[in-house]
Amino acid sequence: MHRPSPGKAAIRLAPVLALLVLWEIAASTGIWPRQVLVPLEQIGATLLAMASSGELERHLSASLYRLACGFLAGSLVGVSTGVAMALSRNVHRLLWPTFTCIRQVPTIAFIPLLILFFDVEDSFKIVIVSVASFFPSALATHDAVRDIPASHREVARLYRMPLAPFLARVILPATVPQVLTGLRLGLTRGWLSLVAAELLAADSGLGQMMEMGRQLFQIDVVLCGVIVAGLIGFLLDASMVRLERHLSRWRTAT
Repeated sequence: MHRPSPGKAAIRLAPVLALLVLWEIAASTGIWPRQVLVPLEQIGATLLAMASSGELERHLSASLYRLACGFLAGSLVGVSTGVAMALSRNVHRLLWPTFTCIRQVPTIAFIPLLILFFDVEDSFKIVIVSVASFFPSALATHDAVRDIPASHREVARLYRMPLAPFLARVILPATVPQVLTGLRLGLTRGWLSLVAAELLAADSGLGQMMEMGRQLFQIDVVLCGVIVAGLIGFLLDASMVRLERHLSRWRTAT
């Protein structure tokens, strides 16, 4: 496995280190009150305390559970819808105008309406993640399938290939990179929408943890939530990138 050299790793970490140094300098000089610009050591101590008490684990596990359920549902329906719109002219004519119109609406704009239908329970957050994941997955799949050369479809039609083998042997190998890109974008949007939904209406989760910190003016708790949310988002995106590279190598080898 290729590993980055120490020099490249240092370059990647340089912006983060510079930001931390600037943060510490600004906190120590007292430009803003310590209650607003919390020193790094206080943030670290708060993060360790929340991790030791189990509070961080409780909020994080709730968020990740909602993300997993919503992303799986939204991406599955999205990929299926994208394939259907790409392969069937009738389905495309029926769904495409509505699909194009609704996907222009920010996901968080659906929050007030979804609260009315699902209250503020887990189902509401799962639906938000599903909606956020659905549109990138469906659009990427639709475009990927339509980009398949017409000759591939004609050969499959000539040999009267059933739908399941056609999807597995023709559609899947030809669309892996684009579909994975759509899933990656859907996962990112799902995570962002989930945290936003938890900020507005939730009894657990990273967003709710940050909102309670804001209400109690515990800025260190808010910043701990921001740091954890950013790290989780980074790890999710990096995992999708590695999966995309792995499956792309499989596609090339086959």
